Amino acid sequence: MATHKSDKSRQGKGQVAVRDRTKLRRPPKYKVFLHNDDYTTMEFVVDVLTQFFDKGRTDATRIMLHIHHHGLGLAGLYPHEIAETKVAQVTDYALTHEHPLKVTMEKD
Repeated sequence: MATHKSDKSRQGKGQVAVRDRTKLRRPPKYKVFLHNDDYTTMEFVVDVLTQFFDKGRTDATRIMLHIHHHGLGLAGLYPHEIAETKVAQVTDYALTHEHPLKVTMEKD
């Protein structure tokens, strides 16, 4: 039971009113990366970025080119469970379409 100001007058000697403050922390974020390979088409990577990571066509193309030139690129930053789901969904989607697209996640 919380102690209110009016209750302080009823407190006995030596008692202390304590206010319990619980500080909530944001969950850690995880980076989801797409990796370059020699078989997955650029158009498929753009499709993945628009469909699973809510990127516009221009951003998806820019990220795809970064992946192509640098070996991997950041697709998004998410809480752990969402990042895991994205990795699983994209991996399944790529395999269904016979692409070896590698998707990984790491703590931010």
